[in-house]
Amino acid sequence: MTKDMPIVVGTFLERLSESVDETDFREALTSAALGLDLLKFAYLSLPLQPSGEPRLISNYPPPWTAHYLRNQYQRVDPVILRARVADSPFRWESDLRGFEISEVQQKLFVEAAEFGICCGLTIPIVDSRGRAAAMTFAAREPSGLLRAAERYGQALQFMATCFHIHVRRKLSASRMVDGILLTPREYECLQWAARGKSASDTACILGIKSRTVTFHLDNARNKLGVRTKDQAVALLEHVLFNPVHILRL
Repeated sequence: MTKDMPIVVGTFLERLSESVDETDFREALTSAALGLDLLKFAYLSLPLQPSGEPRLISNYPPPWTAHYLRNQYQRVDPVILRARVADSPFRWESDLRGFEISEVQQKLFVEAAEFGICCGLTIPIVDSRGRAAAMTFAAREPSGLLRAAERYGQALQFMATCFHIHVRRKLSASRMVDGILLTPREYECLQWAARGKSASDTACILGIKSRTVTFHLDNARNKLGVRTKDQAVALLEHVLFNPVHILRL
């Protein structure tokens, strides 16, 4: 690892712990990737059920990611198909050696290349719950990726796994309270209130202003149709400690 690697990784982990939505996660990884001279990345989490929707967090050009998801390319993408069976990171280019490429798959590579996505380093991820995902760092030329893989290989695997775990915990968890869906920040502030933290305490923990905490708690209270914060907390605690809910966790 380079002299600055501990700083890059430490800052990345700190930002992950503070992230509450896709924008936060995207910005955290963008900053870390730039610190390692990696410009483009894509995290793709596959659904457990074939009919489910994948989660894509990326700094690829939006027209490309929209086109990719609209055409459900994750079903035919050779990189993703390989990541589903691979047990270690792998580098790839448009020929993806060792795999036969169909016309549809070749078309996918050609279209991706138009957006500067010509080669990549992909890290397969399978968590303890069987959820499969892939983290890809992509570039137009392979030389930079080769250097990054040699210098930061283990650190990149660690970062990819941490990213997946935080995304799964914070974006996949249910934020339903009494049938009402709260925003990530509303739910987070309400959770800290349930632990006995004041608005100022929560503000220090989350790195935001006290009035911002109060704003989110008021929004949560209004959505839940209750008059006080304590009533909102009681509804949350009913969800958290309901035996049926616990069985679903």
